[in-house]
Amino acid sequence: MAKPRTAPATPAVDAPAAPFDFERSLAELEELVARLEQGDLPLEESLRGFERGVELTRACQAALARAEQKVQTLLTRPDGSLEVVPFAGREAADEPD
Repeated sequence: MAKPRTAPATPAVDAPAAPFDFERSLAELEELVARLEQGDLPLEESLRGFERGVELTRACQAALARAEQKVQTLLTRPDGSLEVVPFAGREAADEPD
């Protein structure tokens, strides 16, 4: 007797992707680099780590490019010119008033 056919499982079409976490990705990349620099990993594990590092680097670069574009958009004046705004970085934030 023939076995009844069942429909193949289909993946969820509109499953929401997890939001990109820049800080977590950067921390993972730093860990990978440290492990690879030690030089005591087997070749296959080193290759997997390198591939993951490339993925993380590209994702972080894309996130930084999006952030830069957003900042530029926010600072664009109605006439199309960019408004120059001084950036108060960590040095300014660390200094007492």
